[in-house]
Amino acid sequence: MPETLRIGTRGSRLALWQADEVAHRLAAAQPGLRTQRVVLKTTGDRVLDTPLSRIGDKGLFTKDVEVALLEGRVDLAVHSLKDLPTKLPPGLTVAAVLEREDPRDVLVSPSGRPLAELPAGARLGTSSLRRRAQLLALRRDLRIEDLRGNVPTRIARAEAGEYDGVVLARAGVVRLGLAGKITEVFAPERLLPAVGQGAIAVEARAGDATTAGLLFGLDHRPTRLAVEAERAFLGRLEGGCQAPIGALGTLTGARLRLVGMVADLDGSTVVRGAEEGEAATEAEARALGERLAECLLEQGARDLLARILAAVRGAPAVEPSGGGEGD
Repeated sequence: MPETLRIGTRGSRLALWQADEVAHRLAAAQPGLRTQRVVLKTTGDRVLDTPLSRIGDKGLFTKDVEVALLEGRVDLAVHSLKDLPTKLPPGLTVAAVLEREDPRDVLVSPSGRPLAELPAGARLGTSSLRRRAQLLALRRDLRIEDLRGNVPTRIARAEAGEYDGVVLARAGVVRLGLAGKITEVFAPERLLPAVGQGAIAVEARAGDATTAGLLFGLDHRPTRLAVEAERAFLGRLEGGCQAPIGALGTLTGARLRLVGMVADLDGSTVVRGAEEGEAATEAEARALGERLAECLLEQGARDLLARILAAVRGAPAVEPSGGGEGD
């Protein structure tokens, strides 16, 4: 057992909370184990004046932490799973996925009004194309404006009057003790969450049996299977953070139900579907996710994605393989 386990993490309040949660669980399982946070700044943290969809990098909130892990400067890396690309760098593995927090999106509105009661032309802040498209599908009159920053910053800007509301992941709001500010929780039928939303992933070096052994007890099997299906769905679509894509897997016994969607940037077109089947293994979960992706591609998502990626990048579409929405 190492003398001190070094945990790599971003420096946002939510990222630090997640790293501390992993440290707490490790200490509870291994009394006497010491941990140390190593805070690293990522591309997504450094570039704050550009929409995420236009930065054009993979692993915006994870790559720099992964480099530190590969170089041996940290022993494990803690991420919001929704920020982790579907293709990991060679030499790394997801050693644990913690039990998922509520994956739904929420509205925080200073006026206390739900989405349906916000005034015509209300300004909503979000950094996510996924949220933008689905919100516009619900209300065409909304003014959706790009909003970067961590959870408290985004909420503070709404409360300062810059926005009529902000849309965020419920998990992050709750984890930071800000649940009292939530105005409305969106059912997945209205706003489908991001792939992996609400789950915490812990990466380790492949072949590091000691660290893998320490993390084994943190892995939550139902969450792992659900997000494996979601990530396989996203990986087959190859959309990353540059296209409005959502998915949510729900495991009941050994049966997994996966709902997924691809939407146009303005919400005018939404291709949505569901797949259900046995998923007792990770391979079965991934196969289910890929099947759903193939169904949506055949239903029009292929052409839709090509148009979206060309529009977002201002150039012919290319093939990303990951991304994220940050905090």
